[in-house]
Amino acid sequence: SSSALLQHITALFECSIAAIITLLISDPVGSLHIRSCKVKKLSDWYTMLYNPSPDYITTVHCTQEAVYPLYTIVFKYYAFCLVLMMLLRPLLVKKIACGLGKSDRFKSIYAALYFFPILTVLQAVGGGLLYYAFPYIILVLSLVTLAVYMSASEVESFKDLLVRKKRLVVLFSHWLLHAYGIISISKLDKLEQDLPLLALVPAPALFYLLTAKYTEPSRILSEGGNGH
Repeated sequence: SSSALLQHITALFECSIAAIITLLISDPVGSLHIRSCKVKKLSDWYTMLYNPSPDYITTVHCTQEAVYPLYTIVFKYYAFCLVLMMLLRPLLVKKIACGLGKSDRFKSIYAALYFFPILTVLQAVGGGLLYYAFPYIILVLSLVTLAVYMSASEVESFKDLLVRKKRLVVLFSHWLLHAYGIISISKLDKLEQDLPLLALVPAPALFYLLTAKYTEPSRILSEGGNGH
């Protein structure tokens, strides 16, 4: 619906502005670039685990952010996202309230208030792991969410995909996400070798459409709804 689309656009705007502000206040201030320490190994993210204990008596707390500002910049970004959401989202909800039910008007805000603390804890605990694994996480999530969406929407052919524009928007969004994951893994160090990998972006969707007639997701969904 138009209300849902406006909420998605507003969320994208909030996140984009938060990212720009975060970059502008980071060193060097006023630039969209960041000056960071080089990451050499996973332990660089967890310096608190390496506080020395001379003679095994007193622990010297000399923890520093060895990967500055890659660790703390994420927390700043989440903080700006939260502030911008609290400033802008209520205005949007008030404007489109006529297109939303009373129980749906603040669901996006409530969801964010749950997710931001969860994301903050994940960054605090697993920042280093996410740094190394996020390209692969993105690829897996894009594949899983695309398969779940297409099966839930009972898309079993190219015709079903073209019936609604929303399905094409979702498909292209997953393709962008998949392409971003491939670029993140390859880092485009060798363009002549890495750019052809982007041709694999439509492969999961094509594989799903070509094999849907054998798996029959609509039958599986109907049986699942009947408790079988």
